[in-house]
Amino acid sequence: QVQLVESGGGLVQPGGSLRLSCAASGSWFSINTMGWYRQAPGKQRELVATITSGFSTNYADSVKGRFTASRDNATNTVYLQMNSLKPDDTAVYYCNTVGKLLRSSLYRNYWGQGTQVTVSS
Repeated sequence: QVQLVESGGGLVQPGGSLRLSCAASGSWFSINTMGWYRQAPGKQRELVATITSGFSTNYADSVKGRFTASRDNATNTVYLQMNSLKPDDTAVYYCNTVGKLLRSSLYRNYWGQGTQVTVSS
């Protein structure tokens, strides 16, 4: 089965940095887009960043210039380097993968369990 295992969340002061990682394990035929979403208390889940298998990236306006998504296609791992963190970045961050398993005909969305990022002094 598919497992998306996230790591790297925690508590950081404003202006600080964190790096999130997410390893997608499974019997993959192909993984297309990988990325990160976040959900703050009382708010809807929103896109943070995505990266395609060809390394094209897309970012939310609120994180452009501060966050960088990258991936290792050999290990099916996606990263999110977060710099100049602000209190408004506080949220649960979810890893997302769009992929197709062996013996499956469909690409599906898969989600990690979420990792808490808290930006506070």
